[in-house]
Amino acid sequence: MELINQHTKEIMEGCKARARDAGLRFSDETLEYIVTNRDMLELHPKVMIPTLYDYWVHDVEVMREKGKYELYPHNPYETVINTRPPISFYNDNNPDWLNVMIFYHVLAHIDFFQNNLYFRHTWEYDLTGKALADKRLIARLRSEHGRWVDYVIEFGRAIDNMVGYFDELSGIFRQERPAFPKRLDYYFDVFLQSVKKVKTAEYVNEIERYNRCMREQGGLGEETFFADVVAKHPEFEAVYLKHSRGGKEKRLDLMQFIMEHSEFLNQDENKWMKSVLEVIRSTSVYFQPQVRSKIMNEGWASYWHEKLFLTDDRIRGHEVDFARVHSGVTSLHRVGLNPYAIGMRLFHHIEELADKGKISLDFQRLADSHAREQFDGATGAGGDRIFAVRENLCDFTFITTFVDQDFVNRHKLFVVGKRLNKEQMRWQYYVKSRKAEDYRAMLLESLYHPPRIEVDMEKGGGRSLYLVHRFEGKPLISDFIANTMLGIEFLWGGPVQLETSEVVAAPPEERNQASSPRAGEAKKIHWRRFLYTMENRSLSKTSL
Repeated sequence: MELINQHTKEIMEGCKARARDAGLRFSDETLEYIVTNRDMLELHPKVMIPTLYDYWVHDVEVMREKGKYELYPHNPYETVINTRPPISFYNDNNPDWLNVMIFYHVLAHIDFFQNNLYFRHTWEYDLTGKALADKRLIARLRSEHGRWVDYVIEFGRAIDNMVGYFDELSGIFRQERPAFPKRLDYYFDVFLQSVKKVKTAEYVNEIERYNRCMREQGGLGEETFFADVVAKHPEFEAVYLKHSRGGKEKRLDLMQFIMEHSEFLNQDENKWMKSVLEVIRSTSVYFQPQVRSKIMNEGWASYWHEKLFLTDDRIRGHEVDFARVHSGVTSLHRVGLNPYAIGMRLFHHIEELADKGKISLDFQRLADSHAREQFDGATGAGGDRIFAVRENLCDFTFITTFVDQDFVNRHKLFVVGKRLNKEQMRWQYYVKSRKAEDYRAMLLESLYHPPRIEVDMEKGGGRSLYLVHRFEGKPLISDFIANTMLGIEFLWGGPVQLETSEVVAAPPEERNQASSPRAGEAKKIHWRRFLYTMENRSLSKTSL
């Protein structure tokens, strides 16, 4: 892995100038690395963060990806991560014309990372620096506690999809960044003096170290300085976030509740486990917006690499090559979902709607298909509209708002069904529906949607940890319940109960009726609440 050469960097800087002229906004500093396919396979399990903490599952995933690569060789074009500065990785055999296209794609991703409000909690610190400090912390704990560190990591990662991501966002509001960063102000004025109560000599040394970092590292000086701060004081980020919210009480997610209220974890000999859990939780919170905006993010990047590449005079003579690569990336799949294709076409659809004034009550009232097609308010507001969408929406609101019947009809989209041909004993795919509501439901079904698990302190009675699954139409995967509750029992230090909903057989009166529903009638699903109890590593289940 090495930095791109000066010739390729010059191409990237040219792409930055053209992207900014088109309206994209992103930081000046970026880092680009040339990597081999082997590098990609080894970095992929760590979410492309080279400094992420080590964990045995990463090694298993590397071996699996290498096995898949031997059967199905493939060359990823790029990968970009949301850090400060943004870091992107490129295949080592890309020609210049392809790099122009890929650089535009990457710059649009960076613009999305740095301007979409669902990423706002990631704007204030560099993940790679924090990840390095976390990695060193876990390595030190491994040297002291051995395999127990990996047990805690495994138990923590089993519930890291239920972190309170939206609770984190609720206390953060977008505003103009002050000339003197609040985090730096807090570190010198509050943290060192009131929290750590350091001596005057140490305080002066920190000021000198900050000035030295700014002189030697330039634009990266502050991030370099705080990387060392986090390495020396792992609790700094958590204390700072609590201070920035004014010390207000907030709802705790499951992992936070366990860390705060578990008598087992708060014993002196076990407090190191809380540091491991905090690393897992903070890393999960950081990556939450990426899994919640996959379609928008890839669609935005594909929209801009197409728009900017075709107007770039440096790619003359490679239009056919571009068309071949672009169509391979953004083609609509008849079966399955291509986020690049759906996202890009939705942004084009939104831009056209806004340009013609179709995002209005007058247009929505039209029922005649010909009148809807001919409607043109000539507002020219398409550009502003897609930037507003990029800033304020996530995949759920993006799909719910803009996947309508006009969009489905225009791109001839449909929902695919699957049935068994008993005569030929093979699966058959067929067009199940062309309705917008059905296609929208299929897209929403594919989105990331972790279960909502809350702690009920009254039902727990002070001894057991009573968890309530707020049922939203999707049952928990029963195969994972036992191992997950086993880990929670270890971290809690006592019995754990989980209340959830599962499918049950229909009552006798319904079973005596026709075995199959009538045409067009959906089969009724019967749900019942069950209580799982994990005590002394033994799982039991009762009906409520």
